[in-house]
Amino acid sequence: MSEALTLPAEARERAGKGASRELRRNGRVPAVIYGGKEEPTPIHIEAKELVRQLGTGHFMNSIVMIDIGGKMVRTLPKDVALHPVNDRPIHADFLRLAKDAKIQVAVPVIFINEEASPGLKKGGVLNVVRHELELVCDSDKIPDEISLDVTGLEVGDSIHISNVTLPAGAESAITDRDFTIATLVAPSAMKRAEGEAAEGEEVPAGAPAATEQGPDDDAADEQEAKSE
Repeated sequence: MSEALTLPAEARERAGKGASRELRRNGRVPAVIYGGKEEPTPIHIEAKELVRQLGTGHFMNSIVMIDIGGKMVRTLPKDVALHPVNDRPIHADFLRLAKDAKIQVAVPVIFINEEASPGLKKGGVLNVVRHELELVCDSDKIPDEISLDVTGLEVGDSIHISNVTLPAGAESAITDRDFTIATLVAPSAMKRAEGEAAEGEEVPAGAPAATEQGPDDDAADEQEAKSE
């Protein structure tokens, strides 16, 4: 698993929308640590450091040691709310962890030995249905990723959760079905599926492009209110 990250923080003495906005103006992000049969602990953290750690790609699946004035609190990030317009973090939630706690996390999957797949050699395409697996595991044994071996796969073959050997102490959070993770399909099948999806999409005349977005302070206020 990834090494524990350290995130400096300060106790948050005032709550409410006004106090939170003042923190954000000063480059801080209001946050809260909850769980562990203790009262929630309101804190605030440096926005730039939070953005940097989010950029590592594994922040949400890492143990984060929050340093509050020299007191280390072992946590797992549960949610980082982003501004709807500029994507800046506006609030964060951390789950306080006991050393022997069992937690549910989303772990990314990677595919290995693609050169050993006859189906891929023939021009087949790996259609990934799930890029992450929801696992229940020990809080101190969170895997960085799950490697799925495609050796021997032919066009038409699928990888289901029952085909995956999970790390010791980890199990799938979904237990009521043998869900599909990926399928190996012919290139024509992929093109046909994409074409059908495109034909089924209708854009109303005069509708703005999906990437066009203007200021939306009301949406930001609504998101902030939910985070407090």
